[in-house]
Amino acid sequence: MTEREKALLAHGEPEPVTVYNSQGRSPFLLVADHAGHAIPRALGRLGLDPADLKRHIAYDIGIAGVARLLGSALGAMLIQQNYSRLVIDCNRPLTAPSSIPAVSETTPIPGNADVSEADRAARTKEIFAPYHERIETEIKLRQRVRRPTVLIALHSFTPAFKGVKRPWHAAVLYNRDPRLSRHLMAVLKRERGLVIGNNEPYQVSDVTDYTIPEHGERRGLPHTLIEIRQDLIAEERGQNTWGLRLARLLPQAYGAMAGAM
Repeated sequence: MTEREKALLAHGEPEPVTVYNSQGRSPFLLVADHAGHAIPRALGRLGLDPADLKRHIAYDIGIAGVARLLGSALGAMLIQQNYSRLVIDCNRPLTAPSSIPAVSETTPIPGNADVSEADRAARTKEIFAPYHERIETEIKLRQRVRRPTVLIALHSFTPAFKGVKRPWHAAVLYNRDPRLSRHLMAVLKRERGLVIGNNEPYQVSDVTDYTIPEHGERRGLPHTLIEIRQDLIAEERGQNTWGLRLARLLPQAYGAMAGAM
């Protein structure tokens, strides 16, 4: 094996992708780009303290639990990425500086300070590519048998960023195609006591995102990206609340979208 073909994952380490409800018949296809926070042993925690790998900089806190419960409630397939976004961010274009961040928020990532081309290629080949190939394979299979697909990307965000509090309980993000997102925002805003962000604190773009532009927009699939504030889903009770809420509201939003077409 040449330096350029350097392997990253060793025997016995987590697979980069986990699929839940593989036989689910729902049109919804759930994806979780930042669900896991595993670090390959070869990278030695990227030079971080163990506590840092439990922070938002490493993964989307609480979203794995929400996604699994939502998938079970809907009978929907979930494709989940298991490695930390600090190894390689599976929702960033490979050309983006934040693909393998040297600094996340205000925290330096020592193991990413000087990543060689061989290391970058290994992270891409063994973590980024298998995740997106699995999503692509599932979508192509559904298209081949004329089965509808509604792509739902699930994320979570911090209650505050660089000292600024965020008032939203959840947010709906989109770019070129707001069809499903608009209907989802409408049903979420009817929920008592919720403040829902419309493309904030983030928004989808070709520069900052990969999953929705690549798998949703490029194929013309109905899609949306949902962000939930982490303090609401850090524990199992909150995950259950949001998983069941979205299981109730997503079909309503999809039905409204279909009826408006």
